[in-house]
Amino acid sequence: MTSTGDAIALLEVGHLTPALLAADVCAKAVEVRIVGIESTNGAPQCIKLMGPVGDLRGAVRRGAEAARRMKTTVDVTVLPGLRDETKQLTSAPPQYSALLDVNDSLAPAETSMNHGDAIGLLETQGLVSALHATDEMLKSADVKLVGKEKIGGAYVTIVIRGDVAAVQTAVEVGRQTVEQLGGTLIFADVITRPHEELAALLPGM
Repeated sequence: MTSTGDAIALLEVGHLTPALLAADVCAKAVEVRIVGIESTNGAPQCIKLMGPVGDLRGAVRRGAEAARRMKTTVDVTVLPGLRDETKQLTSAPPQYSALLDVNDSLAPAETSMNHGDAIGLLETQGLVSALHATDEMLKSADVKLVGKEKIGGAYVTIVIRGDVAAVQTAVEVGRQTVEQLGGTLIFADVITRPHEELAALLPGM
């Protein structure tokens, strides 16, 4: 029932792609720890950060600004004097939903990502266009598939990695493929130098 010296910041962002970009901005702003990114079983994603209150406030301000530039919704809360129970709840490991075939959150893991790699993100609504675009991305440039993240509401984010030029080429091909298919493109973006805290959230990095 005690309070810890840590504070936690919750940054809820409208979709997974801008949430990943915002988390990267937060981690690069100051020394804060990304606890995870938790799904709401729909489009919005909650970035969970831990660290000193002052650092957290600066980090989430920059992260929120980055997300808003992507024209998505943002809601920010900072909780100082975090109780042990709240910290445990916030840091709980991902839970698998057999019904949705997804984990409810992304949590840090050991990463083997090359520091020179960029991350490409292609978010669609609908699986068919996402898979078709993935095949075209992998054929178009020397990139590797990191994985597929489903967040409910038929939203799917494909994550690739490789050198910056290759990832940029592949993401552009993926974007064009979704549009040519008449699919619903939500976001297509590249993180050129992802922070190691962000890379640790993505399986296969």
